[in-house]
Amino acid sequence: MQQLLESEFPLQPDISYLNHAAVSPWPTRTAEAIIGFSRENQHIGASHYPEWLGVEQRLRERLARLTGADSASDIALLKNTSEALSVVAHGIRWQAGQNIVGIHHDFPSNRIVWESLADQQVKFNPVDILGTDQPEQALMEACDRHTRLLAVSSVHYATGLRLDLEMLGNFCEQRRILFCVDAIQSLGVIPFDLKRVKADFVAADGHKWMLGPEGLALFYCRPELREQLRLHQFGWHMLDSPTDFDRLEWQASRKATRFECGSPNMLGIHGLEASLSLLEHIGHDQILKHTINNIRYLIELLSDIDPVKFISRIESEERLSGILCFRAAGMDSERLHQQLMQRKVVCAYRGGGIRFSPHFYTSKLQMDRACQILGQLVKN
Repeated sequence: MQQLLESEFPLQPDISYLNHAAVSPWPTRTAEAIIGFSRENQHIGASHYPEWLGVEQRLRERLARLTGADSASDIALLKNTSEALSVVAHGIRWQAGQNIVGIHHDFPSNRIVWESLADQQVKFNPVDILGTDQPEQALMEACDRHTRLLAVSSVHYATGLRLDLEMLGNFCEQRRILFCVDAIQSLGVIPFDLKRVKADFVAADGHKWMLGPEGLALFYCRPELREQLRLHQFGWHMLDSPTDFDRLEWQASRKATRFECGSPNMLGIHGLEASLSLLEHIGHDQILKHTINNIRYLIELLSDIDPVKFISRIESEERLSGILCFRAAGMDSERLHQQLMQRKVVCAYRGGGIRFSPHFYTSKLQMDRACQILGQLVKN
């Protein structure tokens, strides 16, 4: 295993990469797949386009397995999570007076998309889940008889708080409330099963925990709801007969491809398919185990640095994700982040603190180095 990880992630030894919640480095096989695809385009163009379509199909199949979808035909490939959430927000046929319950201080993409419906007299009701010990209960209590949809992030981007999606999904099913999950901070590190979560909509970019390139995201819509979403993007690729270019009459595909209006991102498809092949090889349970172990190790290291105060909830294993956020008392977190980045500790400034986000392969050596540098900065 160690030899595999070293060959797949040959990061420079002077870098501590703790930023998977933002943009992930590519595994070797991903970089090679993209380079190979580029060379092929350079020398023979699209001569092997049928083979490219085979890679696209394998990617849909991998994403179906990753989410627990019944079929690869349930997976749409969109540009990003924001586009996918917009497909939902502006596809539902709302009635004036209905509301959406979501998360206060969530990532902008999972906030402003719902706020944009105000002109349809649909209200967005954000809930402060960070200020309560029972975030799921707070979200459920905010739902009323006018609530049409519950929109959550599976893991909070700034604190790493992991929600009990199964509890929320069961609640929504019982109340006949639509359930939309932004899974960008969990897919690829935390196992996900649609049959247990019972989400109606799932969206996630591939460039974080799935280790893929930017510009490609999965979108899942429960099959029974697909034709109920109003379409706002149109083109050849979303048709039921996409390659019959001379056909004048048309209708949208009944598959998830109805949400893909134009040509696919073949470069991203080759990259993400390669990345997911690695995740499948390692195994999702092992990925979660090693990632949480890395978070626990960082908690131990950071606890020995006196001014460090955790923003993330670190008491409960069920709440832990791949994100650990903290601040150093008496220090400006934004400036501290800049100093860490200058010393090649790649991390993020989020939620008023420093966000470390290791993945399953992150070595103790990288984490030791990052915390040693942090300790020196705090001491000085």
